[in-house]
Amino acid sequence: MGVRELLYRNLVYKVYERRLERKLAAADGPIPRHVGVIVDGNRRWARMMGLEDVNRGHQKGADKITELLAWCREAGVEYVTLWLLSTDNLSRHKSELEPLLQVIEGLVGKLVDQGWHIKPMGSLDLLPDHTARVLKDAKEVTSDRPGLIVNVAVGYGGRREIADAVRSLLQEHASKGASIEDLVEVLDVEHIAEHLYTRGLPDPDLVIRTSGEQRLSGFLLWQSAHSEFYFCEAYWPDFRRVDFLRALRSYAARHRRYGS
Repeated sequence: MGVRELLYRNLVYKVYERRLERKLAAADGPIPRHVGVIVDGNRRWARMMGLEDVNRGHQKGADKITELLAWCREAGVEYVTLWLLSTDNLSRHKSELEPLLQVIEGLVGKLVDQGWHIKPMGSLDLLPDHTARVLKDAKEVTSDRPGLIVNVAVGYGGRREIADAVRSLLQEHASKGASIEDLVEVLDVEHIAEHLYTRGLPDPDLVIRTSGEQRLSGFLLWQSAHSEFYFCEAYWPDFRRVDFLRALRSYAARHRRYGS
């Protein structure tokens, strides 16, 4: 694509972006309080760009995160949950996993420096000690910061989260001297929810997944029972503000009935 064509395309997108902004403002529709994002397609983007090292795709995707958070803050979103690394991803070859973990560590450090409130979520015990320490330190350093909360899901799997929640629940009741029979008598969904990684936070209103895949792959399985979903064809590094505004427009046009 030539320079002239590129400039023209960017101009068209800017015009379209402003039009979307005006329509959203005029519609005065609801803004999702909590947005979950499956940042998918970094490796495929790298291959599409002819890059031999797919970790350059991961770095490009990490750079996109700061843009997304700025868009969310401007829109009035209060919580963002970013799925950066699944438990399944931990089985990748060392030659890819180690650089990916370094990218994530660098991203978390950048978000700390930029002033965001960071909350790691996932099975940190499955991660290398250094990565786990970076995440724990980020949580500690930023815990009192106001504004948008960024949940960083690293070493995260929805099934494992539920298993961990049940395990934690059982341990809590056992420490009080309660029997399994006692627990069965009182157990309900709220008891389990109180032991999830996201305890104390509202469930996601909107879940966005990039790369054209139309599945959750285990992301926030419990919390997304009433979420709205938006699937975007673009690979994550190519996700634009226009795409984000489209997701908000789609969300605002839906009628959430919660089963009623």
